[in-house]
Amino acid sequence: MNDRPLSALPSRAARTVAFGAIVVSGLAGGTIGYALVDVQCDGDCATSSGVAMLIGATSFAAGIAVVAVLGLRAMGEWRERGDQQVQ
Repeated sequence: MNDRPLSALPSRAARTVAFGAIVVSGLAGGTIGYALVDVQCDGDCATSSGVAMLIGATSFAAGIAVVAVLGLRAMGEWRERGDQQVQ
């Protein structure tokens, strides 16, 4: 018999991977936003580049966060169903 308490909570490793994916996607989004403005702008574009970097990082991270939450919920449901079938 398994002494592990029933829980739909994903493993710590899965949550860590999801967090890492959100951080990496935010960095990628910020880089892309900055590069798009930097390529198109002449002269002093620090403010425009910074705003584009913020928008890109936020939107990319939010998008991946939605995907990560859905994936973690699915993992939790699979684990919970497996635990219910064992009993």
